[in-house]
Amino acid sequence: MEVDVTTLLQQIANGIALGATIGLIALGYTMVYGIIQLINFAHGEVFMVGAFGGLAVHRWILPEGFRENWYVSLPLMLLGGMAVAVAIALVMERFAYRPLRNAPRLAPLITALGVSIVLQEAIRIWFPNADSAQPFPKAFLESRITIVGLGADGPDGDVSIRASQLLLVVVSIILSVLLQTYINRSKMGRAMRATAQDPDTARLMGVNPDRVIVLTFVLGAALAGVAGVLYGVDITSVDNAIGFQNGIFAFTAAVLGGIGSLRGAVIGAFVIGLIKTLGGQYMPGGTDYDYVWIFVVLILVLVFRPQGLFGEAERVRA
Repeated sequence: MEVDVTTLLQQIANGIALGATIGLIALGYTMVYGIIQLINFAHGEVFMVGAFGGLAVHRWILPEGFRENWYVSLPLMLLGGMAVAVAIALVMERFAYRPLRNAPRLAPLITALGVSIVLQEAIRIWFPNADSAQPFPKAFLESRITIVGLGADGPDGDVSIRASQLLLVVVSIILSVLLQTYINRSKMGRAMRATAQDPDTARLMGVNPDRVIVLTFVLGAALAGVAGVLYGVDITSVDNAIGFQNGIFAFTAAVLGGIGSLRGAVIGAFVIGLIKTLGGQYMPGGTDYDYVWIFVVLILVLVFRPQGLFGEAERVRA
């Protein structure tokens, strides 16, 4: 089969942009699991709520004159999305997960699924027509970076990268590096790593596990809120189902990379993004089967490396 280089490069660019979105969500999954061994299936809905928070700021709070200036509207939308996502995460942690912290693992897992449904329905009820595609403002530059593609017979088209896609990738990489640096070098970051390794010993050494867990939820929600707003700016439409789909991708990326590993979550996200776009373009079945190829790769990796690409074998706590 002859491969059109232009189409290949375009799908790679699209896959990287999708991976950047998934990576910001996956970081929240992997941090929460690393600290309290909870698979927070409602984290995808935190991403969705962040997107609607940014949309609400633009639609109902920003003065008319500010909406056309992206350098004013976009930062305010990001702050609004982050604030709403963090507020939801704090309520979720305090009232849904903290009471079940010492319960069998199945209880918080089922609770997370319930919280996910509650958030979807809450947005559907609160935001008019949220269950159908809502137009999202193009609150960034509308320019494109164009690269001339070379096919088998010479120039055959251009590879087009939207400015919003490039913004997603740059912001994702910067925030991932900042988060990794914070966890590795700050006092609170050391407390997070200590709690992840052994919460009982960390408590004896003066670490407050409750404060660490709250901070973990705050950081994960803030990243998800940023991802939600930038996703909306790039795609230009959102609905209350975007959290489920992208949440599944993010959880898969976290498991693929090694759940508990920040680096693994980000790399796994870019791998998932590339598999989806390239699989949908070149594999049998096209886009109808792109999910299938994602999970085929996941299963193959877990068969030979159950802890994921960059994860460590799970330690059994006494």
